[in-house]
Amino acid sequence: MPAEERKAFLMRIDPELWAELEAWAADELRSVNGQIEYLLRQAVQKRRKAAQENEQDS
Repeated sequence: MPAEERKAFLMRIDPELWAELEAWAADELRSVNGQIEYLLRQAVQKRRKAAQENEQDS
């Protein structure tokens, strides 16, 4: 997605959590912003998959 289409927002975050995310991002050669976006995308995909499985079980 091009940068001009991305939504910018401010976020307050615990310094210890920031440090963990920063280290994790460095391990995976990502920026902290990229790591947070990656984790959010994974969470959304997991939620969608669970919702689809619940619909199929109904």
